[in-house]
Amino acid sequence: MPEGDTVWQTARRLHDALAARVLTLSDFRVPQYATVDLTGRTVLDVTPRGKHLLTRIEGGLTLHSHLRMDGAWRLYDTGRRWSGGPAHQIRVILGNDDRTAVGYRLPVLELLRTTEESRVVGHLGPDLLGPDWNADQAFANLLAAPDRPLGEALLDQRNLAGIGNIYKSELCFLLGATPWLPVGALPADRAAKLPALAKKLLEVNRDRPLRTTKGRRGQELFVYGRARRPCLRCRTPIRAADQGDGSRERPTYWCPTCQRGPAPDPGSPEARRFRPRTAP
Repeated sequence: MPEGDTVWQTARRLHDALAARVLTLSDFRVPQYATVDLTGRTVLDVTPRGKHLLTRIEGGLTLHSHLRMDGAWRLYDTGRRWSGGPAHQIRVILGNDDRTAVGYRLPVLELLRTTEESRVVGHLGPDLLGPDWNADQAFANLLAAPDRPLGEALLDQRNLAGIGNIYKSELCFLLGATPWLPVGALPADRAAKLPALAKKLLEVNRDRPLRTTKGRRGQELFVYGRARRPCLRCRTPIRAADQGDGSRERPTYWCPTCQRGPAPDPGSPEARRFRPRTAP
């Protein structure tokens, strides 16, 4: 699932291509909106909200989309061949005289009144990359359930919006805590740094083509995707396991030496054999 910085980049590209321009092409390929035609309307802006995208259109309309695991928005110059996937995966097309935006495999796509946006994003906590960011509120949200595992609390978009599985693992490493440590057990000095650290990581990466939490070419991430490779700090093999309620695969990575707290036993059902994804 894309992280908040990826969604922010997508929104910026869509905004630059569509905002303040009149739509000359509008094609919804989902049954619910098959008869909708937005041609002749001006796109006002494209705004990210956590992992959600809000495309506001003249006439008080908002196109709400969410990428989840496989969705993508692709941009093409007018007349250029589209290459984001087979045609049957296209869910919506919006275009003007110069650029065309094609939404592929979008699992969430709905057209609503702009005044009703709170219905789809009102439940979200402070947005790490948004104007509503409030570190104190995010901190209070996280501590509201002190017994909840840190990794699960970070992924809950109701606490703070924008963190995905990669940043979850990397934040826990930088805090020196396993993702299974209860939020309330995180040492006070580290807990106080959490909101600012999370915001810093996303802000540093929102303009980067390649995400990094370490800042070194070839070694972009500390633990994510590095199962069985040596920790970049202590050389202990990185471990990996699933975290969550089992309804969705959430691979989680951590160093058993650098990070303190509970963790699944290597022989438990949660523990799996993950192949490394990045260079050591």
